[in-house]
Amino acid sequence: MPTTAAAWGTVRASLVQVSFADIKTIAGLAGLDLIPLAHLQQKPEKGATKEQLLSAVEGQLGHLEPDARQRFVILVAEEVLKRRPDLREALEEQLARHGWGLLENHLIPLQVFDPADLASVPDLPRADLARAAQRFRDGDLGGAIAAACGAVDSAVAAVYADYRLGEPARSFQEGCNRALAAVMELETPLRELGWDTETAAKFAGNFRGALSQGAFVMQTLRSKMGDVHGSKPILKPLVFDVLKWAELFVRTLTVR
Repeated sequence: MPTTAAAWGTVRASLVQVSFADIKTIAGLAGLDLIPLAHLQQKPEKGATKEQLLSAVEGQLGHLEPDARQRFVILVAEEVLKRRPDLREALEEQLARHGWGLLENHLIPLQVFDPADLASVPDLPRADLARAAQRFRDGDLGGAIAAACGAVDSAVAAVYADYRLGEPARSFQEGCNRALAAVMELETPLRELGWDTETAAKFAGNFRGALSQGAFVMQTLRSKMGDVHGSKPILKPLVFDVLKWAELFVRTLTVR
């Protein structure tokens, strides 16, 4: 996962565009001890400048542990966007150079999700995917699994409603399979591309089978590792896999 050290310059450039008072407020909300900065005040004459305040903030920032420093930078970016949504486009473009993106105004690693790829995903599952990425970023791995599976649940529920599939499925995997059967039609488009009937049918069957197995993987990990209280042992690489499976399912079910 990318660090926020390189991204701080970009976040700082946005932070300097809010008011002096907001800089202090944002720094405090992001977890910085403001007591050492109490003497820095904006006055008509001989008051502190924004640059002096930001230099003092950076002095404090240098004393934080790496995890706390990363959390600070992330929260500063998100608090700036709450106050100045007009800065989003520039901030998003500049953060991408350092491996970070903005999804639902949350700073997330681009290696998890590229926000541009999710632009066409409906609001509810996209918000769930953003929550999953945010929890993965913050080390809440069980919560990330739960949110990723929740995104798929939202997409499956939408397909059930659109296609009137009736009563809810008995399991996560069954729900995914029924929703996929309703929306996926691969053989005809492949034949229209010139594929022969046998190859198109074999490919479509294997693709559906792979997705079904992916649903089983997600279902199992949700049961064994998807704990928002963090009491279950978790393998981090598998959490990343769950997030990518969730993205594939949501896109397959909702972007038609």
